[in-house]
Amino acid sequence: GSILWISSMATVMGLPLVTSYSMAKSAMHGAVYNLSAEFAPHGVRVNAILPGWIESAMALNSFKGDEPRRQKVLGRTPMGRMGKPEEVGHAAVFLCSDAASFVTGSLLTVDGGASIGF
Repeated sequence: GSILWISSMATVMGLPLVTSYSMAKSAMHGAVYNLSAEFAPHGVRVNAILPGWIESAMALNSFKGDEPRRQKVLGRTPMGRMGKPEEVGHAAVFLCSDAASFVTGSLLTVDGGASIGF
């Protein structure tokens, strides 16, 4: 089996005004590590995806009326664009599939390289 959580790149980068959000998402990381060790002997894998700026209502709303901020964020993303929801979905399908049968305790970033500090 597989347990998959959706976290956020806000947990691995310093971002203003999202401390509470980041703290809540960061708690998942401890659970991923501990539960993966606990459940692995029972054939259950535990992982999380850390999406970056994805074309979601939440992200698009955060840029509403602030084109300079959107351009600044995209300028710090090596791929130069926001991700598509289906790109996160593809990562989720992989992590839940047999192709990832030896993957547990992982935090997979899907952020166009934004978290590397470009």
